[in-house]
Order: sequence, then structure tokens, then C-alpha cells
Amino acid sequence: MISRRFTRHCAAGLVAVAALVAGLPPAIAADAGSGFRSGRETGYAVPRFVSLKAAKARMRIGPSTDYATSWLYTQRGLPLEITEEYGNWRRVRDFEGVSGWMSGALLSGDRTAIVGPWLDEPIPLRRSASSGASVRAQLSPRVLMQVKTCDGRWCEVSLPRNSVEGYVDQSSLWGVYPGERFK
Repeated sequence: MISRRFTRHCAAGLVAVAALVAGLPPAIAADAGSGFRSGRETGYAVPRFVSLKAAKARMRIGPSTDYATSWLYTQRGLPLEITEEYGNWRRVRDFEGVSGWMSGALLSGDRTAIVGPWLDEPIPLRRSASSGASVRAQLSPRVLMQVKTCDGRWCEVSLPRNSVEGYVDQSSLWGVYPGERFK
């Protein structure tokens, strides 16, 4: 289960987050006319998907520890979409559409995704990248997984907690863009 706790704590007095951003590999290639642009700080494509590196991470209303915390995330690996860069801070959006600022040090270039929260039914995890392939498991909406590769239609994923791997229809995931390809 993915968890996020709402907090109303003032950010004053909190220990500063590491100032340098861990090097994030480019999540996607920004092609001309694709709607992506280069981030002003990293040069990586914006928007792009990343994952939460920390077990606890504060989302703030502005890009500094001087700003109040609006949410506390407690799920390592949660996919987030970076929509803006400012210094060492990243404006991120979660799968529910909640936006705010996080230190780049809390984020990882590792790709994760969740089964679309907009879905009403479980989706099949298949043995191979084919709609005719046998089904290994049924994945409920909001199930968190690691994404290994995507070919624009299918993503190879793993659920380490359950020691299961397979392929999922890319359009059923939040954490990868439609048609996105990466290895």
C-alpha cells in the first residue's frame, strides 16, 4: 500500500537536506516537438519520471526548507514526475496530482511505476510482451513495481517483494509516458 501522511508542521528548525543533487541519469530523451524541454539546472528532460529514494520525504510548498511541509511521503520507490527544477529543488507531482517541491537528494533516477489508479480492474502481468502470453499474476490498481525496460507498448517489470517478473501493457502504468522507450 502506498502511504502519504498530511502534515501541518512548519519547516523552521528542520535540518537542511543535502545541498548537492545526486546525479540522476536522463530518464527520457527529449525530442523536438515532444512537449519535453531541458531542465534549467540538470539539462535532463522536463517533465520526467523519477522515484523516491528516501524512506521519508517532505513535500514542501516552495523550493527551500524555509517553506512549510505540505505532505510527508513514507513509501520508498514511489514514482514522481519532475515538472520543474530550481537550484537543488525539484517540483514534483504524484499519481494523485498533488504537486510540491522536494530536494533533489531525495530522488532517484531508478524507474518505478504503479498500476493506474484510474483503473477499476486488475491488469495481467504476462510472461512475455504479448497480449496472448500466459498470465503470471493479476495486479490491482496502485501496485508498486520496478520498471526495467519499456518498448513503447510493453514494460518489463518486477515486484521484488513477491519475487515475480513479467510484462505489463505500458498504457496501464503511471510512472512511464505513453510510447516512451528506454532500457
